[in-house]
Amino acid sequence: MGFRPMFCCGGGFSRKVRGKKQPTWRVFSLKELHAATNNFNYDNKLGEGGFGSVYWGQLWDGSQIAVKRLKVWSNKADMEFSVEVEILARVRHKNLLSLRGYCAEGQERLIVYDYMPNLSLLSHLHGQHSAECLLDWTRRMNIVIGSAEGVAYLHHHATPHIIHRDIKASNVLVDSDFQAQVADFGFAKLIPDGATHVTTRVKGTLGYLAPEYAMLGKASESCDVYSFGILLLELASGKKPIEKVSATMKRTITDWALPLACERKFDEIADPKLNGKYVEDELKRVVFVALLCAHSQPERRLTMLEAVELLKGESKEKLVQLENDELFKAPQVAEYNEGNDGTTAAEEHSSDVISEEKDEKKDLKEEAAPGSAHNG
Repeated sequence: MGFRPMFCCGGGFSRKVRGKKQPTWRVFSLKELHAATNNFNYDNKLGEGGFGSVYWGQLWDGSQIAVKRLKVWSNKADMEFSVEVEILARVRHKNLLSLRGYCAEGQERLIVYDYMPNLSLLSHLHGQHSAECLLDWTRRMNIVIGSAEGVAYLHHHATPHIIHRDIKASNVLVDSDFQAQVADFGFAKLIPDGATHVTTRVKGTLGYLAPEYAMLGKASESCDVYSFGILLLELASGKKPIEKVSATMKRTITDWALPLACERKFDEIADPKLNGKYVEDELKRVVFVALLCAHSQPERRLTMLEAVELLKGESKEKLVQLENDELFKAPQVAEYNEGNDGTTAAEEHSSDVISEEKDEKKDLKEEAAPGSAHNG
């Protein structure tokens, strides 16, 4: 009879905390979600991706929701649905998008979240909000630290530990106070105690994939750290993870930023939309942390706990060590990836399992709920 996520067995829909019931999430009826979204009306659509579509909705009590509706009925879609619902039901952190509930009736699989009125980082950096320049430096630093703390919680405090596997600008949502909410756990993996990584089919988005994951399918916390480093550079500079420099060449954001960081030319890295209004010490921290997080060698990357500490600037001694890292000493020459379409070997290797975000118009309409620019 119907769908039961793995975690439901023997459990209710609220937790008891010191004798009090703490509401967490609930099961929605299909009728209720049809009413909330005006029968999944096209005008309510916030975005879509490989998994399906996300719709804005309003419940009878006036609260606004985002509803992810899986497109294709299949075992794969059902697995992605159950993984995301299970993980969202496990985690509670101010910088992780909360699950409001789910619906599984007949062929329908729907996940319900709080609606994020400020959409995602993608919309602010490259999309419909980019012209409005709503992300001043203070807001960017809040998002940097908040998203770092959210991912650190997944890696170090959730039990078992969780790797996200799809950290990118479209999966960091922004709430009404411009606080970061890391979203979209459809690709997430639980890491068993004692395991260093899980070997899995490559999923994710080009430009954010750690090289060892793209080539070998080895997913670990370190792969998330790499993606987070790319995200930090994107947030600091306003550039995309991969940019075309000519008809046949593409340049990664790290190839562009590392030589500038070595020469301490932070003013050339800062997003021009900031008009020079940023705190230089903070920008420097963000860039150095980003480049170490996105190091090509996994063993040289930071952990998310180290990244949080450095981004907050709490230890002057550690900041000095960061700045003196050998990565930032050698003169760097920007490398260009030349080929028929400018993709690297890692990207070519993984192109049969992931797809680049080709339809940017669709992407940039995008989501106020997780993953509507998803390429699953």
